[in-house]
Amino acid sequence: MAGVSDKIFRQFCKERGADVLVTEFVSAEGVFRRNERTREYLDFDECERPIGVQLFGGNAEHMAEAAKQVIEWVRPDFIDLNFGCPVNKVVAKNGGSALLRDCPTLAAVAGAVVRAVAPIPVTAKIRIGWDAESVNAPHVARILEETGILALAVHGRTRAQGYSGEADWNVIGEVAAAVSIPVIGNGDLTSGADVIRRRAETGIAGAMIGRAAMSAPWIFRQVKHYFATGGNLPSPSLPEKWELIQRHCQLAVEEWGNEDQAMRSMRARLMAYSKGFPNSRNLREKFQHVASLAKIGEIAAEHMALELQVA
Repeated sequence: MAGVSDKIFRQFCKERGADVLVTEFVSAEGVFRRNERTREYLDFDECERPIGVQLFGGNAEHMAEAAKQVIEWVRPDFIDLNFGCPVNKVVAKNGGSALLRDCPTLAAVAGAVVRAVAPIPVTAKIRIGWDAESVNAPHVARILEETGILALAVHGRTRAQGYSGEADWNVIGEVAAAVSIPVIGNGDLTSGADVIRRRAETGIAGAMIGRAAMSAPWIFRQVKHYFATGGNLPSPSLPEKWELIQRHCQLAVEEWGNEDQAMRSMRARLMAYSKGFPNSRNLREKFQHVASLAKIGEIAAEHMALELQVA
């Protein structure tokens, strides 16, 4: 969720029912070297609690020191260790899912961070393995539990899969059965019915939703409604969705202090929001060039007027 789960987006999700938030993942080396840009990723507001700061890296000593610095700087509710990121530039530095095939280093990193920040809780996120031939999530989970990790999120794909194919919830269930700490399932959850079904099948203690929230941050409210009533809560109306999008753009401009840069940074976010919109292909073409709040307002007005005519 790098480049996605910033403070603005996290608060959108919180407003719509998310229980626990995690920052964008942060380089432990950047924190260790007190890089000012890295420190910006740690920023959060009190309304976001409980919130964890997610770190990645492969050097146990540096990870431990970085975690201590994070605790001193921003006092998060927990530290989360990313052992799941599949991106090449992270894996190349022995971070993210690279440690799934180096269990001694993984154990050293986790143990060092747990000891460094005690009694602050430490959690971790993993994938089910490096590739289809080395699915080892239950083994990795037991190692992490032994180091003092207090909860574990498992994404049901291998590193080799990236985000293709389907998440393997059978392996997530095996992880939940292998350890006594809470296991949080992640992968292909798009509705309350999905969460209820996976919980019943696997015994997970919770669900983590990432990519589905990029296009529909109201999914958390829908999941909770399903839990409470067994019924589906409709998605917001088209005007309500456009109101959210324009608010997101406005807040981004305020945060950046530069309208052009903020709106350029929002283009990928706008592409995600367009998923499920009527005439979304045409919208995405327009979003590729948007550079001002006035333009996004113009696009919104045109789109809603067109849909009104169709209706």
